[in-house]
Amino acid sequence: MPIISRFYGILIYMYWRDHSPPHSHAKYQGMEITVEIETGHVEGRISAKALRLVQKWRQLHKAELLQNWKCAEEKRVLMPIEPLE
Repeated sequence: MPIISRFYGILIYMYWRDHSPPHSHAKYQGMEITVEIETGHVEGRISAKALRLVQKWRQLHKAELLQNWKCAEEKRVLMPIEPLE
């Protein structure tokens, strides 16, 4: 489970060879969500504030997330992505 970013106590990560559609995972205070990269569709539970931050970050880094998704499919090293500031 490579962590690709962390900000405000939120961990963003991807799994190698995960199922489609392309998505990332986020953990915050024991809660976890899966977020589709293109649509922002969320599965799981996380606080509303953390969800807003994750969605804002996803919008800013969509291209990088998709590139990491391709790397994960090929079991290559995932690149870190700048945190939300």
